[in-house]
Amino acid sequence: MSKQFWIFLVLGLAVVGIVVSGVLVSTKGAHLDLTGQVLKVRVLALNPKASIVVVDFRVTNPSDVPFVVRSVEMKLDPRSGETADGKSISKPDVENVFKYEKLVGPKYNDVLSLQDRIDPHRTVDRMSGARFEVPEAVVNNRKSIHLHIEDVDGAAVDIPEKK
Repeated sequence: MSKQFWIFLVLGLAVVGIVVSGVLVSTKGAHLDLTGQVLKVRVLALNPKASIVVVDFRVTNPSDVPFVVRSVEMKLDPRSGETADGKSISKPDVENVFKYEKLVGPKYNDVLSLQDRIDPHRTVDRMSGARFEVPEAVVNNRKSIHLHIEDVDGAAVDIPEKK
């Protein structure tokens, strides 16, 4: 193969690479994603074998499209044993927990529930609650808690607690 062929091949690949990079950068805002962090975790013992966990968190939607919530799930990583899945608590039930159980503390944020929107380029503080079939001591001695938030179009984000 001639030297001229290799020069045109390298130049052609460079041009294609620049075009592909330009397309990816220009459409970055169309990729739905959330970033977030857990702010506070509160635990309320229901009985010796079950607890309610309320997590306050902050999420940011850096994309150009709204994030519409399809589901919010919570998982608990205990120090020993298997990961426990929480049973989500509805918005009215979380409101009742704060209304009648003063041990949980004050309510800082609204509950993130189904069909809630997180508008483009916005940051919001929300909370979520779940019931775990583990004692309060196991929750308090956890490795971490993970929130899994899913969009109606299928995009999902996992927000781990950083201890």
